[in-house]
Amino acid sequence: MLPHSHSHSHLSLEILFFSISSLLQSYLMATRFKLQFSISLAFTFFCFFFFTTFSFTENEELGNLLRFKASIDDPKGSLSGWSNTSSSHHCNWTGITCTRAPSLYVSSINLKSLNLSGDISDSICNLPYLTHLDLSQNLFNQPIPLHLSRCLTLETLNLSSNLIWGTIPDQISEFSSLKVLDFSSNHVEGKIPEDLGLLFNLQVLNLGSNLLTGTVPPAIGKLSELIVLDLSENSYLVSDIPSFIGKLDKLEQLLLHKSGFHGEIPTSFVGLTSLKTLDLCLNNLSGEITRSIGPSLKNLVSLDVSQNKLSGSFPSGICSGKRLINLSLHSNFFEGSLPNSIGECLSLERFQVQNNGFSGEFPVVLWKLPKIKIIRADNNRLTGQVPDSVSLATALEQVEIDNNSFSGDIPHGLGLIKSLYKFSASENGFAGELPPNFCDSPVLSIVNISHNRLLGKIPEVKNCKKLVSLSLAGNAFTGAIPPSLADLHVLTYLDLSDNSLTGLIPQDLQNLKLALFNVSFNQLSGEVPHSLVSGLPASFLQGNPGLCGPGLPNSCSSNLSSVHKTSGKALMLALICLALAIVTFLVVSYRYSRKKVQFKSSWNSEFYYPLRLTEHELMKVVNESCPSGSEVYVLSLSSGELIAVKKLVNPRNISSKALKAQVRTIAKIRHKNITQILGFCFTDELIFLIYEFTQNGSLHDMLSKSGDQLQWSIRLKIALGVAQALAYISKDYVPHLLHRNLKSTNILLDKDFEPKLTDFALDYIVGETSFQSLVHANSNSCYTAPENNYSKKATEEMDVYSFGVVLLELVTGQSAEKVEEGSSEESLDIVKQVRRKINLTTGASQVLDQKILSNSCQPDILKTLDIALDCTAVAAEKRPSLVQIIKLLEGISSSVSASAEKLPVSA
Repeated sequence: MLPHSHSHSHLSLEILFFSISSLLQSYLMATRFKLQFSISLAFTFFCFFFFTTFSFTENEELGNLLRFKASIDDPKGSLSGWSNTSSSHHCNWTGITCTRAPSLYVSSINLKSLNLSGDISDSICNLPYLTHLDLSQNLFNQPIPLHLSRCLTLETLNLSSNLIWGTIPDQISEFSSLKVLDFSSNHVEGKIPEDLGLLFNLQVLNLGSNLLTGTVPPAIGKLSELIVLDLSENSYLVSDIPSFIGKLDKLEQLLLHKSGFHGEIPTSFVGLTSLKTLDLCLNNLSGEITRSIGPSLKNLVSLDVSQNKLSGSFPSGICSGKRLINLSLHSNFFEGSLPNSIGECLSLERFQVQNNGFSGEFPVVLWKLPKIKIIRADNNRLTGQVPDSVSLATALEQVEIDNNSFSGDIPHGLGLIKSLYKFSASENGFAGELPPNFCDSPVLSIVNISHNRLLGKIPEVKNCKKLVSLSLAGNAFTGAIPPSLADLHVLTYLDLSDNSLTGLIPQDLQNLKLALFNVSFNQLSGEVPHSLVSGLPASFLQGNPGLCGPGLPNSCSSNLSSVHKTSGKALMLALICLALAIVTFLVVSYRYSRKKVQFKSSWNSEFYYPLRLTEHELMKVVNESCPSGSEVYVLSLSSGELIAVKKLVNPRNISSKALKAQVRTIAKIRHKNITQILGFCFTDELIFLIYEFTQNGSLHDMLSKSGDQLQWSIRLKIALGVAQALAYISKDYVPHLLHRNLKSTNILLDKDFEPKLTDFALDYIVGETSFQSLVHANSNSCYTAPENNYSKKATEEMDVYSFGVVLLELVTGQSAEKVEEGSSEESLDIVKQVRRKINLTTGASQVLDQKILSNSCQPDILKTLDIALDCTAVAAEKRPSLVQIIKLLEGISSSVSASAEKLPVSA
């Protein structure tokens, strides 16, 4: 139980009595020895205790907390318990921790992830024992609050993942007691000031994910107590890695990844004997890794120098400390062999050396490390075998060894690993038969053993129910296609081409949602299942002279009778559908008419922009259907102003206060490529999001218009703007959001054809259940990533897939979903269309929009097509990140001449 105020008073009296006694004793001493200094000292001592004990009472502490709260915007009411009328002691308030010094006082304030905004007041600096302040992952939008330097006892200041902006002022040294300073994931810009080196007590300095420029000042080398230094993800921080960092012998984490560092890794790093994590990936480093680094860094747990320009041999002695868990050397210019000493890394979990020039035999010991999860060595010149003892690697999840010279059998032991979800070993020399259990892992998702020397029959697959991609092309398999493949309901990519398979194509395969099905150049025969014929490029069936069906060189003899049967069934089905349609129309019409009359819920609204919007005007949206090809309404207000309105169903399980808070969070987003929310209105039944009006409608509308409306430079600008908007909401804005409903109808264009993203993060407003209903009601599956069929977790990769579909629309000029010519039943989405045409023709240029094609821009359009195809890869991990996409598009954009094309005239 917390003590009451009289306990404080009792203690205060004791301290006062002690102080007075000390004063009297000192006075007697002064009288006896005539030392006036004793009187002065005692008087100072008395004043100090009197001030700390009496002037700072419990009520004043409570008042300072309430003044701090008053400056904060708290939309979720997380600090509602902070009240002087609360029955709870303020030490029990949300985020408050107290300590005894000498009585009960506030020592820590932790308000992380509460969606707070407003101003950070310095009133808490009147709390004399406050040592910890954590306001991370909120929405504070202001410069670095230097006035907090008045908090003389503050040891931890964490403002990460907010909207803090501006430069780090030179006066940062006034935070003299700080041990932890975290400004990461904000918009801090400018140079790192020299005065940071005066924070001699600093143990953690995190400035990652900002907009810092210049070089790292030498004063950082004076921070001898530093344990963590994070300057990562500052792409404008362009400099050598300073050698003075090697003097920080207490440093345990050095994070410099995804910045602009260049030059060599300093030899002084041998002095970082306490280092556990060294991350230098995604820079422009060159040269070799100093040979003495490995033996010196005995505490190293993670080393990542991937995606640089490093060369030389494998770093020797890297496992001398036996603690290494992550080793990533990929995408450099390393050469030579991989030493067997890597087997000393008994704790190793991730081994990634792909995209280098390594040669020689792959260390067998790596295949049986007890904790190994990822082995990636693709695109090297390695030899060797995968031993049957690989079954000892019981934690193994991912193997990628494509494009090497491995040989031998695919071992039986591989099928005994129940955690394996990916095995990719194409372009090697594996031979023999596939073991019957090769697909026994219950989580196996991707298998690629194409272009090897495998033979025999393809075993039946029954246990890998999560298999998404299977590629066995370019081998010597014989026998029939296993019928059990049709039982793998999430199978999306199946390539069995260039083998010696015989027999029929199993009819049940047409029940799968296959994005690719390639059986070309085998010895198959019989009738091809109808939906596979209509949905596949002819090139995926060629080289099988025994196959027959519509559109193939051979027509099946039973076609005529089957046509009559099909026609009769189709007629009957059409009649049934017509009857159901009439009944449905009558029911909906009845309910719709009742809805017009009975809609009586009270209106609530919140505007972030002065609007004169009447209930009568909104009723137009209630009683009208959406315009064709759009999911928003354009309303002309009585003032003459135009607005766009999105109508949503109110899930009713969300309070009015929570709904306002969630919409307000999204409405605060400010980005040139994101549509501004002007406000919203809602009733018990409906929610209306009000957006700014854009003059040129949606991208879907513009691409659907006849005539040359959007030239290539404008399309490229649209693509880049959409990518930047997606990256902003998912990485820079807090809270991080996903779009989850990206399509060309949700990309609006202003008068200058600048793209404006809309309809994003609706799940954040209405909740997951209502969002799923909304998406299904307006579904267009061609924008949906394949893994959405079986994965419940939304990811950035899913948004990337949708973006890839939009890119295909931009480079082809076609709608994302189009009925294939000559087919009355099967619609072929744009991804399948493009891949089919590319396979049917000798050049990818055949799929490009001929209206915008010219000799000058064709290379850039083809590069963009490549990006779109990468974005729509079946395997999610093969898709580029949004950051990579932006860099690629910026590279293309820089080569486009601004004077080559003119803006189209707004229609």
